[in-house]
Amino acid sequence: MTDSVDTPPRAATEPVRGWWSKHALNSGLIFGLTMRGVRMLPRRVSYAIGYVGTWMAWRLMPQVTAAVASNLAPICPAASAAERRTMALRTYRSYADDTIDFLRSLTASDEESRQMFDLRQRSGEIFDRVLREGRGAIVVTGHYANWEIGGILMSRVLNLPLTVLAMAEADPEVQRMRNQTRDLMGIETLEVRQSMATALKIRETLARNRVVAMLVDRHVGRDRVAVTFFGCRVWFLQTPALLAYLTGAPLVPCFLERVGPSAFTTVALEPIYVDRSAPRDRAIEAAMQRVATCLEERIRLKPHLWYAFYPYWETSAVSAS
Repeated sequence: MTDSVDTPPRAATEPVRGWWSKHALNSGLIFGLTMRGVRMLPRRVSYAIGYVGTWMAWRLMPQVTAAVASNLAPICPAASAAERRTMALRTYRSYADDTIDFLRSLTASDEESRQMFDLRQRSGEIFDRVLREGRGAIVVTGHYANWEIGGILMSRVLNLPLTVLAMAEADPEVQRMRNQTRDLMGIETLEVRQSMATALKIRETLARNRVVAMLVDRHVGRDRVAVTFFGCRVWFLQTPALLAYLTGAPLVPCFLERVGPSAFTTVALEPIYVDRSAPRDRAIEAAMQRVATCLEERIRLKPHLWYAFYPYWETSAVSAS
């Protein structure tokens, strides 16, 4: 298990890092300017700058735009290439709006934080019920909607002890700023592949009855399990279901969908318990398939909120061999 979490072969991680983690939108310069600008400028001005800036990125980053449009093909098969390209612009703009709302939320009061979230989906009740079992909880989500602002929901609104499992950023300055923002929210961060003890640390965190959050729609080296996603056979992260199998902690699919300026619908679904009486590999694959299906259902409703700015289907496909 430790190998699957901590020691992926380098080549397996390069396509994703090469296309997304290293390009201009995720640089320390852009990230830093965005953070400072959003905090200084009125909300409407930030949105206006994001509106213009994303149009420029859509036009001036043809490879990324082509990748986003191509990723939409299995999701929106009836859409033409031109329609998918237009949808890609909407994805850029949704990502900018989500980023602005997240950065502004860092300095929001407790009351303002509570007003951001529509909790009619019984998310608080689901987490209360799960944590009463005393085995922690594993929140699973994808690069969909505003996963970062989930930290505000968990720490300031629901008052839940949250630990985020994250892969180190390619840009050290981006890494420093992301860790700083999580510290501001009172969130622990565990970085994968930083030591051979990562898996043990995660298990210890769950044993303290904390909530551990993971993004699952991108695998890391050998840490992967095959699932069917929009009719394609792709790799998802294996670690969440493996930890659930070993500890008994449930998987809780959770999504934060923007419905307006600093306004989000909270979609927390019923917990998924990995069948610990079944053979391990079969139980893990079945659980992660259920997670993949949950994510697929949300993306199908709002495809512009899926933020995959690289050729997802090419880099995530399960080899036929």
